[in-house]
Amino acid sequence: MGDWGFLSALLDKVQSHSTVIGKIWMSVLFIFRILVLGAAAENVWSDEQSSLVCNTLQPGCENVCYDWQFPISHIRFWVLQIIFVSTPTLVYLGHAVTIIQQENKLREKIQSLGDGHMLKAPKYTDESGHVKIKGNLLGSYLTQLFFKIILEIAFIIGQYYLYGFIMIAKFTCSQSPCPYTVECFMSRPTEKTIFIIFMLVVACVSLVLNVIEVLYLLYTKVGCRSSKRRTHNITSAKNPASFSPSWQPKLSAEDALMQNKMNIQLENGQSL
Repeated sequence: MGDWGFLSALLDKVQSHSTVIGKIWMSVLFIFRILVLGAAAENVWSDEQSSLVCNTLQPGCENVCYDWQFPISHIRFWVLQIIFVSTPTLVYLGHAVTIIQQENKLREKIQSLGDGHMLKAPKYTDESGHVKIKGNLLGSYLTQLFFKIILEIAFIIGQYYLYGFIMIAKFTCSQSPCPYTVECFMSRPTEKTIFIIFMLVVACVSLVLNVIEVLYLLYTKVGCRSSKRRTHNITSAKNPASFSPSWQPKLSAEDALMQNKMNIQLENGQSL
């Protein structure tokens, strides 16, 4: 697991800048992907090529058949999947860290100049350094979620087209330099099938969590904006005096002349 230490340290920093669902996704990535892959799956697949047996003595036939059946090892495929799926999150982390540094400098500048100077207050962070996911940061967060969804779907489909979701114990091969169609046998196919299904389920769980997080962010952010607008409209309707004078209807020239005559008659009537 030492090889995963750097990636784990970076992804651990993202938790403080993510939503609750994002933290759950991170836990799934750490426990059910990186930990299981490093602790158990690598041992299961350590003999996938050395224990491959083909019913031929032709030199090079077994190597060619293995490469034909498995263009890329399951372990290396899952490692690539974890790296590619984690990359959008790391890009978002870089954006968030940049914003935090900029607003920390702005906050220090405000303290040094005093309250008399008009400076724009920090928008994305509070005094404790907690990030508020909104504005450009919200767009960056949603973008990395969309990329993760696309990558998860692409790797699931890719795994299906490469070698399916079940480890077949026996397969036939007729690639050169094999002299004829030979039968090859994989070691521990049932155990490997269990791990394949497990990693597939974890990938599907990760995909569902990303979709839920997108819907959650859209519902909370867009819902809050619509509720604020609705509240503003209701408040304006209850207080018509708060409308600007430009809202008042304009009178025509004839109506204005008639109104002036009525005002004069009323004034004369009051003076009599």
